[in-house]
Amino acid sequence: MYHRILVAIDQSEMAEYIFDQAVFLAKSTDAEMMLLHVLSPLEDPYLSPIFMQPDTIYPTVPPERMDSYIQQWEKLKQERLEWLRSLTNKAINAGVKTGFTQNMGDAGRIICEVARSWPADLILLGRRGRAGLSEFFLGSVSNYVIHHASCSVMVIQGKMPSTTELLQ
Repeated sequence: MYHRILVAIDQSEMAEYIFDQAVFLAKSTDAEMMLLHVLSPLEDPYLSPIFMQPDTIYPTVPPERMDSYIQQWEKLKQERLEWLRSLTNKAINAGVKTGFTQNMGDAGRIICEVARSWPADLILLGRRGRAGLSEFFLGSVSNYVIHHASCSVMVIQGKMPSTTELLQ
């Protein structure tokens, strides 16, 4: 069965459900778990408008704004690390050997790289249910992982968007 489960988790509305499913599976199979959170400056909620100035080819950012952005980024990284620590402690208290890591970059690629280097028997991650233009422009992390992972992948389905949400 599974001995090492990599749990790719973000702070979406599905995070707690994915975490609970991962702990249940790890306990059921006596597996150890690694929680992975990927920060990406190109994705919500991390995107900063200072890098999206369409009026210049080489945008300049005043040092004060850059310093402020860096401080916000560091604060976000620390908040997410504390969140990962709390989840790790929760899993350990439930009897699951658990570690955590936080990386920066493209989520799909990072998940596959960590799974390969750790090495994981299973990757567990959520799927937001994006479709249409939203999936085309924002991509699908779960789709990337399914096609590039070096191990089995379990995708937990999130709330499916309504037709109205798909058209937006």
